[in-house]
Amino acid sequence: MKESFLQGLNMVLEHEGGYVDHPKDPGGRTNMGITQKTYQSFCGLPVTEEEMKTMPRSHAAQIYKSMYWDEVRGDDLPAGVDICVFDWSVNSGVNRACRALQKAVGAYPDGILGPKTMLAVEAQSPDATINNISEAREAFYRGLSIFDTFGRGWLRRNDATRVLSLGLLSPDLDGAI
Repeated sequence: MKESFLQGLNMVLEHEGGYVDHPKDPGGRTNMGITQKTYQSFCGLPVTEEEMKTMPRSHAAQIYKSMYWDEVRGDDLPAGVDICVFDWSVNSGVNRACRALQKAVGAYPDGILGPKTMLAVEAQSPDATINNISEAREAFYRGLSIFDTFGRGWLRRNDATRVLSLGLLSPDLDGAI
């Protein structure tokens, strides 16, 4: 597991906060950004509202690692790109984030990060990939009917993700002595 996962996890948990049951949120009841449906899948049985409220952070970390980070091949992506894709997968789904990555690097957007996609990722500069994904993410949010309710927060999150992701890129060593 790359160190980037822990950085991404901390950022996700900061943005997602604790227990929420907002009537306009299509995800419904969540804690640390984990929907009740996802938590039930993780636990293998129904969970109560009280169990949602008291979900251990360790469960959230396990869910984010196995159901999001691993699904977007975070360990195989360049530093910065990994967090950018991971955060969007948490916020809008693994398939959408994978297709955005594919579009950003000019690969066929089927949502499957196979060898052709990974070659395309390697061929494009990480900063261009991060900026392309961030722009697509903003456009997606602005097109949602619930943008007026959640949009400001989504845009702040997208901007914070872009800043963190770009900050993780290796410095250009061409001019180093």
